[in-house]
Amino acid sequence: MQVTIPRIVIAGTHSGCGKTTIASGLMAALNERGLSVQPFKTGPDFIDPSHHSITCGRISRNLDPFMMGDPGVLRTFASASGDADIAVIEGAMGLFDGIDGTDLASTAHVARILRAPVILVVDAYAASRSVHAVVRGFRDFDPHIRIAGIIYNRIATVRHREMIANEEFVPALGWIPRQQGPGVGSRHLGLVMAHESDAMRSYGPVIRESCDLNAILDVAGNAPLLTVPPAIKTPVADRKAVIGVAHDDAFCFYYQDNLDRLARAGAEIRFFSPLQDTLPEVDALYLGGGYPELHARELEDSRCRHAIHDMADKGMPVYGECGGLMYLCRSVSTDREYRMAGVLPARVEMTKTIEALGYVKGSFQGQPGLWTGTVSIRGHEFHYSKVACDPDARFAIRLSPGKGIQNGKDGLTGQNTIGAYTHAYFSDTFCRRFVAAAENFWRNR
Repeated sequence: MQVTIPRIVIAGTHSGCGKTTIASGLMAALNERGLSVQPFKTGPDFIDPSHHSITCGRISRNLDPFMMGDPGVLRTFASASGDADIAVIEGAMGLFDGIDGTDLASTAHVARILRAPVILVVDAYAASRSVHAVVRGFRDFDPHIRIAGIIYNRIATVRHREMIANEEFVPALGWIPRQQGPGVGSRHLGLVMAHESDAMRSYGPVIRESCDLNAILDVAGNAPLLTVPPAIKTPVADRKAVIGVAHDDAFCFYYQDNLDRLARAGAEIRFFSPLQDTLPEVDALYLGGGYPELHARELEDSRCRHAIHDMADKGMPVYGECGGLMYLCRSVSTDREYRMAGVLPARVEMTKTIEALGYVKGSFQGQPGLWTGTVSIRGHEFHYSKVACDPDARFAIRLSPGKGIQNGKDGLTGQNTIGAYTHAYFSDTFCRRFVAAAENFWRNR
């Protein structure tokens, strides 16, 4: 199937050059023009997409060739963008930075898959003519990548702009003044979430005044036809079970594709807040990542903690990722030790340094009675905590590569509960088994 979707990739020369604020500001400026903007983020990031989604009023989706495969990137892109006026894809790190120093899962990799023109963000702070050496190197490094324009960031003065423009050979589509626009706060896992700051949305006027939006739209509109492989035929199943998904300030890291696949497998998704709500009537639980350590006191005092423990003890299927894993353990230590749901036989301690960061792959092990069976897994881990397990702890996941909870073992399990540091990109097989386990629990309780 061939589709015509106006699209651009906003890439950077390196992390910190300003591409996140510029990409979000561009989304806001285009949205203000009345355009329907479909946002995307390359890589496994959860935080930047939260800003995109609020800015555009459309759910931002991740595009990650390692987790999704090239065909998966194309299918997700095409299905999400079909009714949009333009797709804006924010890159990650530097344009050519992939896994372990390779090109795999880099922003350039995604741009090649999507045959998308690239607008390169270049930080011009304390440089003038030298930026052209950077631009030439990026333009010529990969002949399969088309850098269609440059947005120069942190321009000091009109004279600074003129010095750069004198030898311009790739069209300049924007000149962003230094110290314009509000900053966005950060914490140990990255920027603050979108609901905590509107700085990204308010950057729209800066982009509107400093960039040539018409030229950017022309670049996007001239993107070539895109050939998308046929969709995998997975008809939407009839409703089989209700899966409760924790969603609040403590649990907010989810891939939208995971939720969509659960729904296609027959799950009715019911969102709730472990911080504020009582546990709703559900047949299984999915506790995503986030910041339980920042809300440990409220989680300890919440009405959900004991209810989740009791339902897990009765055999309800429960799946927790990273922050969800932490909440399912007995306690989390920050300024003091806080009691958590106590479903899994372990304690969690926050650390001041990164304990694990990177892509992982492996498989769920086919343990007797465990609902996952044997199924492959791909995902990402990033955490500032460590889990101290009981000596007889059992694990449902084996990673290679990946650290997991300890030495490549992940997916601490007890009853029908699994808690893992891995943020997994769900397969259809995993979703069908999760929903089937939820349905079985509903029928037999």
